[in-house]
Amino acid sequence: MNQVADQWLDYECIDAGNGEKLERWKDIILRRPDPQVIWPVDTEDSLWKNPHAHYHRSKSGGGHWEYKKKFKESWTISFKELRFKVSPTGFKHTGLFPEQAANWDFMMKKIKDSKRDDIRVLNLFAYTGGATMACAAAGASEVVHVDASKGMVSWAKENMVLSHLEDKKIRFIVDDVLKFVQREKRRGRTYHAIIMDPPSYGRGPNGEVWKLEEQLYPLISACMEILDEDPLFFLVNSYTTGFPPTVLHNLLNSTVLKKHPNGYLETGEIGLPITKSHTILPCGIYGRWVKK
Repeated sequence: MNQVADQWLDYECIDAGNGEKLERWKDIILRRPDPQVIWPVDTEDSLWKNPHAHYHRSKSGGGHWEYKKKFKESWTISFKELRFKVSPTGFKHTGLFPEQAANWDFMMKKIKDSKRDDIRVLNLFAYTGGATMACAAAGASEVVHVDASKGMVSWAKENMVLSHLEDKKIRFIVDDVLKFVQREKRRGRTYHAIIMDPPSYGRGPNGEVWKLEEQLYPLISACMEILDEDPLFFLVNSYTTGFPPTVLHNLLNSTVLKKHPNGYLETGEIGLPITKSHTILPCGIYGRWVKK
């Protein structure tokens, strides 16, 4: 089952080809590299040639933005009732992954439809808080937002204010995710929904090394110790190139579904519609355990 984030008004993938994508973020046009875009561009029109900014990847790693038109350092875009700060960063990112709106819609619907008053959500590798804000806005009684980057957690707090969610119970934690999960087990804390969006490689706040292929299974297994006896959903998202959805299916089958057979699994690709070609831009994979 594939998911496409096709409910945006403030974001649009206009075109993609030759290793790059052309995007509209509200009224700002950005041209950024994308390693999965291996097909050609039909024609490079004026938007391709004159975006507001163009990120050039360096052969030695990293890269830089070429600014062609003046615009604010940061601006705000909306997805339904949510609002987020967008700003080009030194690593080509903008502080938001728009394809994740497909997951936000899923989370919000599950929380709203559950009719439960007490839903505790844990968001691991939470970045700038797209999923955090979605769950809080949908009515979760508590959302715990964990990320190793102090800067990203600060950005998430800004998104909370932009989305007018200051009155919601959101806990922001700067920590290594596995260490946090292990501490929550010792505290006897449980969650009705757990979300994780792990990188291929990363480091915790104290230099802890994260390698997806080595540590994803131990992390999911540790999460089983703090997943409530009556869970709502468990979601894993991955951008790792060459990591097929079947891997997530097998991981969730041997962990979450094994412990909670009253649910079912969904796995597949997640993507964005490309306006010009009417095709889909692949943006990683997802796996979900969902209560029946």
